[in-house]
Amino acid sequence: MDLLRTRKYSKKSQYLISLLLIVCTAAFCFFTVGYIGYRAVALILLVLVSINAILFDILPVLLSALLSALLWNFFFIPPTLTLHIGTPEDGLMFLMYFVIASINAVLTFKIREVERKEREEEDKEKSIQLYNTLLNSLSHELRTPISTIIGEIDTIKDNPSKLSEENKNDLYSEIEIAGNRLNRQVENLLSMSRLEAGFIQAKKDWCDLNELVFTAIQENEPEAGLHSIEFSPNEELPLVKLDPGLMEHILHNLIHNAIQHTPVDSTIKIEVSHNETNCLIQISDNGKGFPEPEIDLVFDKFYRLNNSAAGGTGLGLSIVKGFAEAMGGKVFLENLAHGGAKFSIEIPCEYSINAMMEDE
Repeated sequence: MDLLRTRKYSKKSQYLISLLLIVCTAAFCFFTVGYIGYRAVALILLVLVSINAILFDILPVLLSALLSALLWNFFFIPPTLTLHIGTPEDGLMFLMYFVIASINAVLTFKIREVERKEREEEDKEKSIQLYNTLLNSLSHELRTPISTIIGEIDTIKDNPSKLSEENKNDLYSEIEIAGNRLNRQVENLLSMSRLEAGFIQAKKDWCDLNELVFTAIQENEPEAGLHSIEFSPNEELPLVKLDPGLMEHILHNLIHNAIQHTPVDSTIKIEVSHNETNCLIQISDNGKGFPEPEIDLVFDKFYRLNNSAAGGTGLGLSIVKGFAEAMGGKVFLENLAHGGAKFSIEIPCEYSINAMMEDE
């Protein structure tokens, strides 16, 4: 019922459209009444009042019901072109028409209001469910690194003389990993807030895409573990003009996602290239890939794959999509025939003129 969104029209527009519908229909019926009869005209006008009740607010609908009754009386009930009604039967029919049209308008409007409230309740329940999901994810994702940091610091403070340098370095490494994890979650939340508020605007500058990839790999090294990340820089790639901050965040989230959702000893491969208008980045792995029914959902906010490991807020890939679109680009996901998945990013950009001339 909301397809035409007519209820969002101004009151003046609703009055005008609803009355025009009645008048135009009555005019059509006036020239065909000889074929259909004046009683059939009443049914046609009642249908139109019902349609108005679906489309518009209650006052324009009641006004259209009153107008339709008057038009039916004046132009169709004998004697025509007068408000006089010739027979008691027609008088009763006119009265019943007005009552039925008014009741029909009110009931249709009430039904629509009930449906609207039901939709609002459903949306509210979904919002609460989404809030609980986010809260549960955040409580785990934020509490775990905070607990790790506090625990490791307490261990160092309580055993300053008993810990070897190697033990201290291990504890420091754990603190660093937990701190990076905490920082990443906070950054994702801030990034999603900026995306939803529409504050993300690409600030383009010349940058080396190979260098951005190396930076993203280095940031993920503490959590890479036994994963192998393969990247051979494209020496023929010129400097590109795009937002280096957004691009680095995209690369970081995609690499981190591959690390989190592929088995130990998996290989993550990164390739960069360009064509005449776009720079192209492909990040693939040899893991299990994505379930086909869920491929179209992985970029949705807070979406987490079924049977995925605990942890994660489901924001990483939605931020990737949002940042790519903020730069006018697109991101694609596909499963590979031999196993694993591949993310492809296309970002429109300018190229360094000097570098392009050297390539020629």
